[in-house]
Amino acid sequence: MNERLELVCKSPDETRRLGEAIGRALTAGTIVALNGDLGTGKTTLTQGIARGLDVPETFAVTSPTFTLVNEYPGRLTLYHVDLYRLGGAADLEALGYEEFFFADGVTVVEWSEKIAEVLDEGCIFIDLRYIDADRRCIGIRAPASLVHRVDDIWKGGIK
Repeated sequence: MNERLELVCKSPDETRRLGEAIGRALTAGTIVALNGDLGTGKTTLTQGIARGLDVPETFAVTSPTFTLVNEYPGRLTLYHVDLYRLGGAADLEALGYEEFFFADGVTVVEWSEKIAEVLDEGCIFIDLRYIDADRRCIGIRAPASLVHRVDDIWKGGIK
């Protein structure tokens, strides 16, 4: 059963730290679906997820808006997908998404609302919203065990 955790991040660094907590809690085959307006911190959160997956800091994690998919090595391979330029799920087929959606790594999808019909309840859904110029509200909907693990890591209880 899915649970929801809602947190407020007060800076991009705090958003990255939350992403790192999420990344540490992820397992192979996980799809993370990110939704939020431009500038809400989707790529910043993904940078933190990369660190939590032990992607070396020598890799600059940037939004793959034009390449559509970036791949990063780590404890688990990170597939970072940006669907901003795609029209919908039909365009995803041409991208060959099965290659990374069903791989042994972690797939983070920005603008995932464009392919909502492809995503199932097994995904981790994260919504990012503006509060003001510095603060973001980040809502995580995922299986209860993962939500609790992220919350524990975020609060410093688990390394």
